[in-house]
Amino acid sequence: MSRSTALRYYIAARLLLAPLMLWVITTVVFLLLRATPGDPVDALLGPRAPQTAKDEIRQQLGLGKPLWEQYVDYMESLLRLDLGKSLISQGQSVWQIIQDFFPATAELALFSMAIALVVGISVGILSASRPDTWMDAGGRLFGILTYSVPLFWFGMLLQLIFSVQLGWFPLGTRFPITLPAPDGPTGLYTVDSLLRGNLNQFFIALYYLALPCLSLGVLISGIFERIVRINLKQTLQSDYVEAARARGIPESKILINHGLRNALIPVVTILGLTFAALLGGAILTEVTFSWPGLANRLYRAIAQRDYPTVQGIVVFFAAIVAVASIAIDILNAYIDPRIRY
Repeated sequence: MSRSTALRYYIAARLLLAPLMLWVITTVVFLLLRATPGDPVDALLGPRAPQTAKDEIRQQLGLGKPLWEQYVDYMESLLRLDLGKSLISQGQSVWQIIQDFFPATAELALFSMAIALVVGISVGILSASRPDTWMDAGGRLFGILTYSVPLFWFGMLLQLIFSVQLGWFPLGTRFPITLPAPDGPTGLYTVDSLLRGNLNQFFIALYYLALPCLSLGVLISGIFERIVRINLKQTLQSDYVEAARARGIPESKILINHGLRNALIPVVTILGLTFAALLGGAILTEVTFSWPGLANRLYRAIAQRDYPTVQGIVVFFAAIVAVASIAIDILNAYIDPRIRY
């Protein structure tokens, strides 16, 4: 079987498995929400509301049905791509909630990933290119710290230093409430401000993004640093690199043309897993910084026992991770011809 045919079979298998993965995630979330203590009707009406009013609301929301009926109803709605309506937000559809809040999360994730790639790859190169030096030791220490430090603690530390003590960065918002926010088709403030040619809004949006993105990006960068450092060290010790040195090729060209070309291939491989970690980290970052994104809205929905909103947002995030993983697998197969499926 040729490599292209094997790749097509692999992609087809992944596409067929993606709905199964989403079904498993949806089922687990559905059962966990109903197994944990608490009642969404109490969150809606308050614990002191009359029992008759609670029973009436429970019947209207379909919560009085047996569990298996609720599950069948939800799965039928999901097959129609209907994520339902929020129990708390006055019947607002979950799709509308995603549309309103996801751009803030996407912008946070994109800029955090950019910071993670730049910082992680740079530190990894410096560490691997100078083995057994203080830079190498510093790179290893950086990878350990960024992997082990709790994200919420690091975010609060940055807030305490740069926002509370120094007053350099704002807290708890995406754009100044005294200024009109960028309006455009994407919902990404940086992109929409550039589309309108408003550089002032663009730099203000970047200013408000800086601290949350730095918090999330730096900690995720440790993943890339460790991968680049390990693979670049192995590449620089290989036989064909030693042969290049023997021919008198400058070390800088060896590093760029021979070392980095092979050391960066695994970075593409782990991008899918890192993207999943990024969305998980976005929840902690948005809650810590009161960032008005979809992950923060998910946290509020969990606290309020808003079943449809929690289920819809989790399925949406899971679909994004599945699509991103498949796309990165395809990209990686084309970049690295050694991969076989």
